[in-house]
Amino acid sequence: MKSLRDFSLCDIDWNLTPEHAVTMYLEWGNNDWHSEYPPVRSREDVSHYFVVDSWSGKPLLRLVRRNSEHAEDLLTMPLPPEMEADFRREHGQWRGIAAPTPAIKQWLRTELGQPY
Repeated sequence: MKSLRDFSLCDIDWNLTPEHAVTMYLEWGNNDWHSEYPPVRSREDVSHYFVVDSWSGKPLLRLVRRNSEHAEDLLTMPLPPEMEADFRREHGQWRGIAAPTPAIKQWLRTELGQPY
């Protein structure tokens, strides 16, 4: 089983939200060349980002690798209790796919040994 530390050298896009990823990779042409996330040009364009998946009730953290052909979960793990509490404060019992909260991002960067 892989841990967060196994991905410490991974180039994480900390600002990429699930919504931006859909715009970039699934809705080609839906964003302009001057936006923060310009259109994807080929399958070699790859992004790594975190999402919180609360569809099944208990929130799971996922590290996603996405290109124009598919998305792959590189890591799936439950949120630690204090991070789950933070997620619930912001989202309540909402079910879906969300970007990590600022506190979760800070925790992730600490775990990965990456600067803020």
